[in-house]
Amino acid sequence: MGFLDLFRRKKEDETSRRNRLLSTGRIVEGSMLDMVSDDAGNGTQIFYSYKVGGMAYESSQTLNSEQQIAKNNYRPGAQVTVRYDPRQPANSIVV
Repeated sequence: MGFLDLFRRKKEDETSRRNRLLSTGRIVEGSMLDMVSDDAGNGTQIFYSYKVGGMAYESSQTLNSEQQIAKNNYRPGAQVTVRYDPRQPANSIVV
């Protein structure tokens, strides 16, 4: 391990990122763009957009099991709650 490795930011796994955004992320309203479903009709991935400080962002997210149960909440055009990292607004999740 080199000296500069001490200052590099550690790669955050998805569970840690989600928990951090749920506890410290800022809240903004977003809009659903699309949802991808598997062969059985279960929603697996969503695409959404939101604005922070006049800047528009688009992102996607894999639905967890709880979100898959409420897949009707994620139909295109629906309003959703988005949590984002205030230091890096492109880092977000739908809650």
